[in-house]
Amino acid sequence: MIAVTDNLAIDESEIEESFLRAAGPGGQNVNKVATAVQLRFDVENSPNLPEAVRQRLKRLAGRRLTKDGVLVITAQRFRTQERNREDALARLLSLIRQATDAPKPRRPTRPTLASKRRRLESKAKRSATKRLRQRPTGQE
Repeated sequence: MIAVTDNLAIDESEIEESFLRAAGPGGQNVNKVATAVQLRFDVENSPNLPEAVRQRLKRLAGRRLTKDGVLVITAQRFRTQERNREDALARLLSLIRQATDAPKPRRPTRPTLASKRRRLESKAKRSATKRLRQRPTGQE
């Protein structure tokens, strides 16, 4: 089990890794060694994710989520397979941690009397400025 937070963990069997050739740094091995990691995590069918976290994770994943509900993360920043694996896993855990934070509900507030007054004063000032820019009436 991989600990995501204190009360949430995901099983290693839920994460599927595949390796492919990476673009970018790699020296002489760039066309020979598959150092990039493609990590797949089935968000839709994960038994360890609470429903609220699942919905937020889907929203956060964006284009990285397939139609089947599988989150795909590709890591190719480093030259070694091991560091790319660590990077991909860290990015997945970071995304899940982000999804565990419930957004603070917005409490509607009303504008203060002073802010209303300031707004109206600025509108009157702007109106006066524009009025002064106009061509005087009767002189055409």
